[in-house]
Amino acid sequence: MNAATEADVRVRSRRAEAPAAGAAPQAGSGKLINIDNGGTLTDFCVIDGGKVYRTKSVTTPYDLSKCFFDGLRKASAAIYGKEDLLQLLLSTDHIRYSTTQGTNALVERKGQRLGLLLSGLDAADLQKDAQQKDVFAGLVGTRVATLDPKADEAALEVAATQAINKLASEGANRIVIGFGGAQRDAGETRLKKILLKKFPPHLLGAIPLLYSHEVVQDEDDARRVWTALFNAFLHPAMERFLYNAEHRLREYKTRNPLLIFRNDGASARISRTAAVKTYSSGPRGGAEGARALAAHYGFKRLLGMDIGGTTTDISLVEQGSVTTERRGHIEGVETSLPLCKVVSAGVGGSSIISVVDGRIKVGPESVGGAPGPACFGLGGTLATITDAFLVLGLLDPASFFGGELKIDVERARAAIEANVAKPLNLSVEAAADAMQQAWAQKVADSLKDYTKITPDTTLAAFGGAGPFIACKVAEAAGISQIIIPGLAAVFSAFGIGFSDIAHEYEAPLPSSDAAGLKATRELLLERARRGMFAEGFELADCRIETWLQAGEELVALDGDKLPALPKGAQVAMVLKATRVIARASLSGRFGAQGKAAAAAGTRRVTAGGKAAELPLYRVEEQAGGAQAQGPCVLEEAFFTCRIDAGWRFEINESGDILLSR
Repeated sequence: MNAATEADVRVRSRRAEAPAAGAAPQAGSGKLINIDNGGTLTDFCVIDGGKVYRTKSVTTPYDLSKCFFDGLRKASAAIYGKEDLLQLLLSTDHIRYSTTQGTNALVERKGQRLGLLLSGLDAADLQKDAQQKDVFAGLVGTRVATLDPKADEAALEVAATQAINKLASEGANRIVIGFGGAQRDAGETRLKKILLKKFPPHLLGAIPLLYSHEVVQDEDDARRVWTALFNAFLHPAMERFLYNAEHRLREYKTRNPLLIFRNDGASARISRTAAVKTYSSGPRGGAEGARALAAHYGFKRLLGMDIGGTTTDISLVEQGSVTTERRGHIEGVETSLPLCKVVSAGVGGSSIISVVDGRIKVGPESVGGAPGPACFGLGGTLATITDAFLVLGLLDPASFFGGELKIDVERARAAIEANVAKPLNLSVEAAADAMQQAWAQKVADSLKDYTKITPDTTLAAFGGAGPFIACKVAEAAGISQIIIPGLAAVFSAFGIGFSDIAHEYEAPLPSSDAAGLKATRELLLERARRGMFAEGFELADCRIETWLQAGEELVALDGDKLPALPKGAQVAMVLKATRVIARASLSGRFGAQGKAAAAAGTRRVTAGGKAAELPLYRVEEQAGGAQAQGPCVLEEAFFTCRIDAGWRFEINESGDILLSR
């Protein structure tokens, strides 16, 4: 079965619909396209009524629009039997897109050379620990200038002009301006008027000037300026690609603007999205999918394990909510934004496995998708867990990646022999077995480092490498139940399909009384009205939520009554406006009276030093309620799972898989 078309058979009961709660959804019965752009592969998930189609394209970092449209063309061929991009786009209601490019750019420090102009605070205020110093050195370095906040108009104009010229001569191609103290907004606005005259933005070569209060409202000066710096660093490259993609989509007369999925779990059109909010948005897509799974199946505590080529992204859904930091961290630096608490461990399907001081070392370095694992035959010579699974028999060269990617067991053996077997004086098979033991233990340790494993913890295993040896990982972590979503290999893309269009607005309270609450709420409602109008919606059609941010605490609001607040805390009001749009949904249940799963044959797999012929079950061939005991192998187009002795699986009518012991 073709890898791109298989999912419409397997996930036949997924639907595009809106939740019952909240505002009524935007009208429409067309397709939903969800795209998750990763560093190695870009995943596509198209929801068309009761069917879900999926495919993948190789990420092209030199031109992201290439893999974007390549994947859309492949998806159209899966749906219509031949490539018809125009028909696909004309029949689509919403396209949601997430990307890790911002995350990767920050990790690699590949972006803009930033300059920083400060007044009322010092660069030292942004470098209070080793992590802040390291990131500051990578983004800003010595390109810093300061202004006297007490200077009069004439003196400020001269000093600011000299400072901008100095930063430009030092190589800054984008400058962030941050004022501190009570007059931060007024001070930045005053300087903006001066600099608009001295450095008109319409002139060729004009350096973009960004003002911190326009990026985010936050009483904490250092945190606000850091947020503005991250946004300035990420903005240009993302802007070029996204607007180019949207322009090309408009040529196909798409119904609605391209929506960008953010780390806070919501989406928005490009012109209403701050680049910094896309940081780690791909993993948040997986977390949103896990949240939907937890709600649908009643999991109290669902630990997400999204294993890709380079990293394992770990998240947690507890009591129906994704674990979130109100003041999230980027590269270890606190920002003003709420961000999903996702930890990326340096272990994945393409992680390099070597021997150091007589012991096996897993990652964090990765061969990525190019050259990739040695078995890909693209020039890679280093050993990875993918090579080990091939040597151990878990992977079938004929069916790997839906048969679209040919893998070479001899190349895998050569890489393992040179990099692991010889240094440890082991056979290739014994070395591969030791590699899988070390790999599973590192993933399990990462799960335990992230959170305490409790008896009610269920593991959600997804991503291309998530299901591989999920049973072994779960045992090492002390977990007894696993769910593998039917769309595991593209689950982050599927997960962003649960997002609505939403924005948050924040402003400090001018006074701690009913009048202050009312004035601030009216201010935020007006900002929300303008913001949602720019999205194409009336505020009356949106769901409105308000609360108070008191220091690091969120306090619920009851009308105009001021709740008890921590003494001395900075207090701000937060208002969230949400427009519900058509989105994905889940169906299917476990525990129904089922029957024995139908084996498609056997596969010779080595584990624990012993080779055995294990029953092979193909997911797409199973009826709802199909069950079987391990040891066995469960496989579909884009993932393979070894189910160990003591474990059993059940596949429901939606294609989701529950493993238990």
